[in-house]
Amino acid sequence: MAQVEKIAGGYTTTSGPVFSRRGYLLFNDFPVNRILKWQRGEVSLFRGNSRGAVSNTFDHQGRLLTCESDRVTRTEKDGRITELAGGLKGPVDLVYAIDGSIYVADSPAGVVYQISRGGQLKPVARDCERPVGVALAPDQQRLFVTDHARRQIRVYDVAADGTLGGGRLFAACDEQPFSLKTDESGDVWLACGAGIRHFDRAGKSLELIALPEHARGCNWGEGFQDLYVTATSSVYRVRTTAKGTRTY
Repeated sequence: MAQVEKIAGGYTTTSGPVFSRRGYLLFNDFPVNRILKWQRGEVSLFRGNSRGAVSNTFDHQGRLLTCESDRVTRTEKDGRITELAGGLKGPVDLVYAIDGSIYVADSPAGVVYQISRGGQLKPVARDCERPVGVALAPDQQRLFVTDHARRQIRVYDVAADGTLGGGRLFAACDEQPFSLKTDESGDVWLACGAGIRHFDRAGKSLELIALPEHARGCNWGEGFQDLYVTATSSVYRVRTTAKGTRTY
């Protein structure tokens, strides 16, 4: 049975956990417009005025990538904010690919976009009613997308140019799905209302790790082990034996 530990709490609504190679966790308290930093049990302000930041990841250079209220940004190493894509309806999750592109779920638009390495924004999937989470398979040949409205996880084949094809059902969900991550074996770990649900690579539900609050975000921790979970007003650490997929 997985060990669950609450590491921080008392926030409005938490989201977007991501663990830095420098040994700290970032997460959003998005209704109050800030990104927070957790390190060795202490929480501090990483960025105020985050423009509704809801999800985060890093690129291969360790620069923070963030879904804000209507755009995707990159925080440069000197602290400057670079807009990578603007004019979106409501980006809620993103994943960085090995080719330098970024996949973004724009939930209100019902679209998954790709931001190419050169900065071009193009739609690559339109068959989800409300895409909320995106995650790449360990070989980066497939992209998983949660459809919150239909309670599904869908999976797509990734072509050489990064476009998506062959969209199909991966798993039906008992609870409304939010963000998700994969591990090195190809399994899928889903944040949902009841906690974290673990699926095998064929889409079979293996276990539910129950949490006291509704889970909305999850990400691998230090060394891509253990899961850090944002759940309503708190952040939890879930001890696992899995090795997470490295995307940055």
